[in-house]
Amino acid sequence: MIERTLYREAMARLGAAVNVITTDGPGGRRGFTASAVCSVTDDPPTLLVCLNRTSDSNAALKMNNVLCVNTLAAGQRALSPMFAGMTAHEYDERFAAASWTKLATGAPVLTGAVVSFDCHIVQVMEMGTHSVFFCEVDAVQSGEVHEGLIYFGRDYHEIRAGSRRE
Repeated sequence: MIERTLYREAMARLGAAVNVITTDGPGGRRGFTASAVCSVTDDPPTLLVCLNRTSDSNAALKMNNVLCVNTLAAGQRALSPMFAGMTAHEYDERFAAASWTKLATGAPVLTGAVVSFDCHIVQVMEMGTHSVFFCEVDAVQSGEVHEGLIYFGRDYHEIRAGSRRE
């Protein structure tokens, strides 16, 4: 098995979309920044989200049993460190920094996101330090924005839909 630090350095080279994952319900309104999100299957439409077990959002997700994956547009970059807990903002302040709506599950949906996947949690697996949430998608909302945000090499990078390098 490789060392943890070697693994973390290698994973920093794996670019990923920047997402704010939100939930609301009996466990409270919470949100966190995540790049560990991926598609599982399209029948039924299912994705997964990984979250550290020590996060205060972990218990809320398990109690609420719903979440929304909000993929940040380039202009929403400031929300990432805020929801990652890298600022002094409490949850009410984090949510006040943007506009939110709701779709099927009641989880907060970020206005202006590149895309939002509104989901209910169908299974949770504990793996090492993290919980892996398997989520069926109940609703999707695509934004009008064409500039996304990825995290690669421990930094943010803006990307534009339809732009290609030859």
